[in-house]
Amino acid sequence: MMKRLHILATACALGFLAPAAPYAQPVQATQNPAAAPDYVPRSGQAGKDVVWVPTQQALVDSMLNIAKVTKDDYLIDLGSGDGRTVITAAKRGVRAMGIEYNPDMVTLSQRNAEAEGVTDRARFVRGDIFESDFSQATVLTLFLLPELNLKLRPTILDMKPGTRVVSNTFTMDDWEPDQSVVLAENCSSFCRAYHWIVPAKVAGTWRLGDGELRLSQSFQMLSGTLTRNGKSVPISEAKMTGSEISFLADGQRYTGRVEENRMIGRAEGGGQDWLATRSST
Repeated sequence: MMKRLHILATACALGFLAPAAPYAQPVQATQNPAAAPDYVPRSGQAGKDVVWVPTQQALVDSMLNIAKVTKDDYLIDLGSGDGRTVITAAKRGVRAMGIEYNPDMVTLSQRNAEAEGVTDRARFVRGDIFESDFSQATVLTLFLLPELNLKLRPTILDMKPGTRVVSNTFTMDDWEPDQSVVLAENCSSFCRAYHWIVPAKVAGTWRLGDGELRLSQSFQMLSGTLTRNGKSVPISEAKMTGSEISFLADGQRYTGRVEENRMIGRAEGGGQDWLATRSST
């Protein structure tokens, strides 16, 4: 997978300053961009928003591993470069698509997919990632600097709960990753991948029979109180993992699943099932 990094932010780290590309208007995705048949990409070349540098295949493999991709997934790679992530996923039987602004890269990716015999599962389109619809992905991969990740973050957080997001090297500001992995061997730069699971949005008041669960939410982390039988206690160790909720209250572990405006779960220890509905007030 060839990826691109923001021109000004990476100039010092990469040891050069690439000339900034002129502003480009957003484009609609297209299947057949014009491109030079003998195009060969160059590490550090300028792009619309970023420069392009190579990523180790070992990290591509680690990114797919940490996301636990399966044949049931639909992976979309934002800024797909030479298509390495998409093609690697397709070789695992995963349906995958790359969105790339550079038409030469798109054509190169299509050729690479054909050479690997995965054109039935690997698709590439030309498009601006900030204007493209990637809401149907179950796995989202990217290699962008934090300010670009941050620009995408609101859109990502509106994706279906449980969507897995994996970033090469760069974070999502104060949205802490659920997991990370580091290449320990033969890697001098761009050696880490971060993994997030899009959480369900559960902040507010939930009714549990004659009691209630009040939740505050910061990404996947929760805080709040549980009131039952007239007794209110704070919750702790509270977290969303996609649509799965878990918290501790009054010494008892509660686990459950959010289904739109309902939570269905079980209290460990006592073995009691519980049902909560979102309050409209």
